[in-house]
Amino acid sequence: MPPYIFTLALLLIFEGVYGVTFTFKNNCQYTVWPGILSSSGHPKLDSTGFELPKSTSRSFDAPAGWSGRFWGRTGCNFDTNGQGSCTTGDCGSSQVECNGAGAAPPATLAEFTLGSGGTSQDFYDVSLVDGYNLPMVVIASHGTSGTCAATGCIADLNRQCPNELRAAGGKACRSACEAFGKPEFCCEGEYASPSTCRPSAYSVMFKTACPRSYSYAYDDATSTFTCAGADYEITFCPAMSSQKSAKDSPTGGNAGVLLADGYLADLATADAVRASLGHKTVFTTTIIIMAFLLL
Repeated sequence: MPPYIFTLALLLIFEGVYGVTFTFKNNCQYTVWPGILSSSGHPKLDSTGFELPKSTSRSFDAPAGWSGRFWGRTGCNFDTNGQGSCTTGDCGSSQVECNGAGAAPPATLAEFTLGSGGTSQDFYDVSLVDGYNLPMVVIASHGTSGTCAATGCIADLNRQCPNELRAAGGKACRSACEAFGKPEFCCEGEYASPSTCRPSAYSVMFKTACPRSYSYAYDDATSTFTCAGADYEITFCPAMSSQKSAKDSPTGGNAGVLLADGYLADLATADAVRASLGHKTVFTTTIIIMAFLLL
């Protein structure tokens, strides 16, 4: 067998085993402790929970076909033995590692189901169904097909949270399901279908602030995104300066909503600018060649 064929085979096998790189970035002005929970039947990643100081990042590889969720824990206190707990998003393990435990609501969640490799699609979303504790954005890079759109919630919902949903001393915002436990809010019982479980005033508030995030259980149409061949960046507090501007603005929370939409729109604008520059380069090159031939 020629050496290059063997090398190509190894590359294809490696790509199938480690299909995606997740990079966590912390733009918050405080330390965040990300939690990682693999879905049942899927392998654990290299960590199930870790410390991420401000202005730092850390990456993990995930195999093709992996499924799971990520979230950020805040207000954590761990001793020298790694024992402790967190104010929001705590996973109940009493350790930095979550060891297969999920986030106690309220917590902002990023959820992924990866494709089997090649051209198969990944599915991803940012969910506020279990409430909210900090801003989070997911950005797909190097995708080959699918929407590959940025999604998440950049608005500070803790400032907009109604009193009846406030949790952790105002550091998190509960969902109506967790706060009241009623079937119509939880999409349970006779409300356990898209036709009977409708958006509530509370989920509409979440959706207005964060239009690309899941606001209730059947919010699929505008909240689930697809991409193939991509790596993903999960950023906590993606624009602290924008959030500060929203706080200082006389319009308060509405400014945060506009800034959130603007941030996601800027990503699309950047793609459009790159495409425009590419077309201009081709056009300019063609003109130069034609001018040369006419000389």
